[in-house]
Amino acid sequence: MTDSRGHSESAALGIDTSDQRQQSRHAGEAQQTQQFVIDAARLLADLHCQDLVIYDLRRLSDITDYIVIGSGTSDRQIRSVSQDVEELAKLTGMERFGREVDEATTWLVLDFIDAVVHLFEPHTRAHYDIEMMWDDAPRVQWQR
Repeated sequence: MTDSRGHSESAALGIDTSDQRQQSRHAGEAQQTQQFVIDAARLLADLHCQDLVIYDLRRLSDITDYIVIGSGTSDRQIRSVSQDVEELAKLTGMERFGREVDEATTWLVLDFIDAVVHLFEPHTRAHYDIEMMWDDAPRVQWQR
């Protein structure tokens, strides 16, 4: 799907759909990926991000297996917690494939191939409303 400017939906979300993504999908990594997204959501909650949700897209998307979405309170917080998520990824063996951020840091995306983490300022999150795209996706329970 493309938007009015001719950009694909995947590109608009900051997600790469290359063959490299497909190469990382191994059954043994599935459990590692699910644990990573749960740990990432818990970390984000501990760092005062809000409205956290994890969608399980394994049966719905060729782009990624999981999407984590959260809201930060400021550009500084969004940048800081994204670095903490990247550190968590390194500790758990998840490699970051891409990172995109807008100029004002109202939206930041981290692409770990099988998991994508979106951090938004609340107004930007409401504007893009990417949850609407995945309404039919199961949610992963992450809270203790």
